[in-house]
Amino acid sequence: MKRFMPQFITTAAMTIVFLFLSGCAVNPVTGKKQLVLVSEAQELAMGQQYDPSIVAQFGLYEDEKLQAFINEKGKQMGAISHRPQLNYQFRILDSPVINAFAVPGGYVYFTRGIMAHFNNEAEFAGVLGHEVGHITARHSVVSMSKQQLYGGLFMVGMVVSEEFRQFADVGQQALGMLFLKFSRNDESQSDELGVDYSTQIGYDSHEMANFFGVLKRQMERRGQRIPEFQSTHPDPANREQRVHELSTQYQKQRGMSNLKIGRESYLRMIDGLIYGEDPRQGYVDYNTFFHPVLKFYFPVPPNWKLVNSPQMVQIAPQDGKAVILMTLSKQNTLQAAVQATLQEDGLQVIEQSNTTVNGLQAHAMLSTVKKILMLSLNRSSNSSPN
Repeated sequence: MKRFMPQFITTAAMTIVFLFLSGCAVNPVTGKKQLVLVSEAQELAMGQQYDPSIVAQFGLYEDEKLQAFINEKGKQMGAISHRPQLNYQFRILDSPVINAFAVPGGYVYFTRGIMAHFNNEAEFAGVLGHEVGHITARHSVVSMSKQQLYGGLFMVGMVVSEEFRQFADVGQQALGMLFLKFSRNDESQSDELGVDYSTQIGYDSHEMANFFGVLKRQMERRGQRIPEFQSTHPDPANREQRVHELSTQYQKQRGMSNLKIGRESYLRMIDGLIYGEDPRQGYVDYNTFFHPVLKFYFPVPPNWKLVNSPQMVQIAPQDGKAVILMTLSKQNTLQAAVQATLQEDGLQVIEQSNTTVNGLQAHAMLSTVKKILMLSLNRSSNSSPN
């Protein structure tokens, strides 16, 4: 082991130095060199890989008028951004949660929940610029690169120093706090880019600052107040003040005034937007779950918790000793759905039988893990819920 240690240390150190030297790239926003271990081609591939799973998890909110608005403003903003060559894609997710986020490669997502809380076009444009800023500054891939570098250094420290190993837990906590600071710095930079980009396309970014007041009130109402140093995001109140200051600065520098707010036009556009949980995705009434689109319902046992998503319905008692999962099979026949379920979950059947549920073909089986599955083939669809 003593002979192996110096060779390992030398190899690890050389690897880290090589990664640092070979991974330096110029940041599109700052123009400065920084460590980036992910190429632009890899970044684009990551976005193409993430997008289908995000859409499958949340589902898309179908509103042609609102989607056209987001596409128009997004493409306009992408064209004046620091990375105009990217093919930006914009999605509205069918989720009541107040959120907007971006993934590498040019994909930007807004939930219908956040669209319902914007008061005007300018608030939306500021948040849009913020999310585009995460992409143009390559925040995700830079963060990945830093994690690889610092993770490698931490591993070397664990190997070479017994004293370091004794304080490994403290070191991990310190490293975690460091990455929280990195994240807050990224958010602050994206706030400034949001001011910059939204101003360039003609919107008053002071309205973006006002939206942080909305977020602050939402957090306080939910009791989500935590110290800033323990958070991935700066405090909304501090962001509100800073964005107001940046807005005044950018508008003065560019000699721009009478910028667009677009309150009435935006409120007309979101008129009829679903607020809260979407009943089309299913709802519980009198201890019964109804799905109006798939046209089925079932009783929910008392004191059981139900979690509904576009991918599946989950029901479980409070003690967590059982669970019922219902989802759509990708198979075209009932028997194919049965076989796929057995293979995917690694089940060994104890007993099984064909049956019917409300006149529909179904298959019931008991596995070695005591997991009861009910598969039903809908007459009007090739999809089988399992």
